[in-house]
Amino acid sequence: MVWCGRQLIPRRHQFTTLRAITTSNYTNLLEACIRSKSLAQAKIIHQLVIKDNNTQIEADRCLLLEKLARLYLTCNQVEVARRVFDEIPQPNVIVWNLLIRAYAWNGPFERAIELYYGMLQLGVVPSKYTYPFVLKACSGLQSLQVGRDIHEHAKRLGLDSDLYVCTALIDLYAKCGDLVAARSVFDGMLYKDVVAWNAMIAGFSLHGLYGDTAELLVQMQRAGTAAPNASTIVAVLPAVAQANALSQGKAIHGYSMRRRFSDHDVVLSTALLDMYAKCQCIVYARRIFDAMSVRNEVCWSAMIGAYVGCDSMREAMSLFDEMVVKDVRKLTRVTLGSILRACTKLTHLSRGRRVHCYAIKAGFDLNTMVGNTILSMYAKCGIIDDAFRLFDIMDPKDTVSYGAIISGCVQNGYAKEALLIFHQMHLSGIDPDLATMAGVLPACSHLAALQHGACGHGYSIVHGFVTDTSICNALIDMYSKCGKIHIGRQVFDRILKRDTVSWNAMIVGYGIHGLGMEAISQFHNMQAAGIKPDDVTFIGLLSACSHSGLVTEGKHWFSAMSQDFSITPRMEHYICMVDLLARTGLLAEAHSFIQNMPFEADVRVWSALLAACRVHNNIELGEEVSRKVQGLGSEGTGNLVLLSNMYSSIGRWDDAAHVRIKQKDQGLKKSPGCSWVEINGVIHGFLGGDQSHPESAQIHEKLEELLVDMKRMGYCAENSFVLQDVEEEEKERILLYHSEKLAIAYGILHLSPGKHIFVTKNLRVCGDCHAAIKFISLVTKREITVRDVSRFHHFSDGNCSCADFW
Repeated sequence: MVWCGRQLIPRRHQFTTLRAITTSNYTNLLEACIRSKSLAQAKIIHQLVIKDNNTQIEADRCLLLEKLARLYLTCNQVEVARRVFDEIPQPNVIVWNLLIRAYAWNGPFERAIELYYGMLQLGVVPSKYTYPFVLKACSGLQSLQVGRDIHEHAKRLGLDSDLYVCTALIDLYAKCGDLVAARSVFDGMLYKDVVAWNAMIAGFSLHGLYGDTAELLVQMQRAGTAAPNASTIVAVLPAVAQANALSQGKAIHGYSMRRRFSDHDVVLSTALLDMYAKCQCIVYARRIFDAMSVRNEVCWSAMIGAYVGCDSMREAMSLFDEMVVKDVRKLTRVTLGSILRACTKLTHLSRGRRVHCYAIKAGFDLNTMVGNTILSMYAKCGIIDDAFRLFDIMDPKDTVSYGAIISGCVQNGYAKEALLIFHQMHLSGIDPDLATMAGVLPACSHLAALQHGACGHGYSIVHGFVTDTSICNALIDMYSKCGKIHIGRQVFDRILKRDTVSWNAMIVGYGIHGLGMEAISQFHNMQAAGIKPDDVTFIGLLSACSHSGLVTEGKHWFSAMSQDFSITPRMEHYICMVDLLARTGLLAEAHSFIQNMPFEADVRVWSALLAACRVHNNIELGEEVSRKVQGLGSEGTGNLVLLSNMYSSIGRWDDAAHVRIKQKDQGLKKSPGCSWVEINGVIHGFLGGDQSHPESAQIHEKLEELLVDMKRMGYCAENSFVLQDVEEEEKERILLYHSEKLAIAYGILHLSPGKHIFVTKNLRVCGDCHAAIKFISLVTKREITVRDVSRFHHFSDGNCSCADFW
């Protein structure tokens, strides 16, 4: 049944039995539909209004259209209401306000602002109800300048002192970060209700200003005009959480309980839960969660996120399972994002795939936020192929998407692919953010792609990223690994706030360049600056001593780290010490050092000794160490290659062949020697004996020319580094086409005379190549830098910075 005037008309006779419906009838019907929010009836009435040709109805059509627009807005049919509104010849200010409010609450916010300026152009004077709505739209868009203009309009109309307008202005300025303007409006209010106080408190809290937030809360209580309510507490708690002010948080919780705010208020309970979690008091957070009589999806998501934030990943997974069992419909994008972070942290791939399936079923898998988290999960679990597949189908992709796949590539050893994706990101018109740059720079470090890294540095300067310590740390590492330790030092000197990582990066950088004394000096500077060294600092320091042959200093700092700095040495520190002793030929001492370790040495420690046995041709100890490695059940390609090379170097070809057969039977493959050089921003890679490069003929010809010049200056190939049983002449040819020599020859062909050549190699540079590159630097009058797997070699005028110690 529907209302028609004061009569109820049976539904079976709706409208079909009515004759000569008057404007009053239509008005009453529309008012009844507005009260009942009856959309179906509204559409029928709308049809009748359109078809009715009654002259009285035509005269009152403007009134009826305004009622219809209001009716559609009540039924949340904003776009239909807008079409009706556009038909009204001269809508009154009330209808304008209703439509502006609808857009301000539901979006798009731009439409609310467009309507506001439209009413001004048509000469309609806004009322005091117009401004709170249009200012809310400005707040939603973070459109500060437009908000300021509208503030001026309100001033001209004398409405800027209205309570609701002032509250909306406070909200706008606070959310746009102009707290000075927000406070100015607040202080100028003659009367402040609880909503105004809450708006100002929320503004301070939003920006993490705990002191100002607490002070304003005290002022609110002293003023006595408005007592704090549940919304006040919800506004204050984020600032308390950010300041980690647990005692104050507990006091606020007690106040809420005394005022009985949190008994049935889900929003307040969730805010308290979140506060305790961010103060690392997860037990209290769980108690609040368990005490909640009603839990919505936000509560579940907050509790799961709390566990993840407190590094309780397994508890997060358990609660997620409980939520799915109770009501899978409570799954939200935020919940999925939190549980995926837990899967990533635990590298729990099977659970991560299951959550991915939940996301697909819920229709969230193509949501950018969820998709980015899934992408990051696959990448960090090492399943880079799945990460690539997901990345390819993601649409749209944002900065986070690119940052996640770039970081994943770098972490899984796909540095070249990371740079290619970074280039693709540029072409797509997406500007890299700070996190993306922090992922790209390590790729440049790995590839020694100096030109790419320098461009990244320039981009970071232009966009203000170099004020961030983590970016500067990445730049130090990049320049150090690209052979430009002096530029790395310049970056270090300009860091405004150095952390432990900054100092560690410089110490490690000096170490890999063979500048052991500079590394020790930097360590002393670190102490003088009041920065406490950590275990990574000592790994860098001991490694620096190892690369420079500083045995006495290395022993001193290894002893000092436990005695003076209370840092217990771990396996990596023992590896550095074994490498230091063995590299300098103290093989027996290194062997004794391992045997006296407080815990069992792993394969890496023994491998360091085995590598030194190869360098110093101590076959007897090398065989013993090899058997020890085999006993650990961790015999890998590297160790078998070292043993095979030892046998080959002294002509024990049968023993070398036996080791290679064993290697093949175990399905292990030797990593081929690979070197690469960056020419004009393009990275060119070469394998030993490689003839696949398009300019292979010219490269080989250049090497033959260099060989003639080198022999004139006294070069003689060190055939002992050819680990194959072939003729002497063939050994010379094999040595000539080692990957680092190919890369250097290519650099000579394509770089102007005298220009520096930088080559990176994936293995240790062999003795013959080391000797040959000295002669090449003399012949070509160039500086040549080779970064091998352990350190830098700077060749100039026939000398190397390592002084033949590597």
